[in-house]
Amino acid sequence: MARIECPICRREFEAERSPAMPFCCERCRLIDLGRWLDERYQIPIESPDEADESEQPSADDP
Repeated sequence: MARIECPICRREFEAERSPAMPFCCERCRLIDLGRWLDERYQIPIESPDEADESEQPSADDP
């Protein structure tokens, strides 16, 4: 059986036996959900304005 590490508590567990995969238990799954809901995790995004600026050459470019 594959043993993996829980991303919340770092405990190793057998993946096939966990009903809360990729977490070791329901408690760790709920902790992760709470972190998302409290906005502690964020997905980086690039605003359209930043994307336009990175595509345009600067005045210093030949």
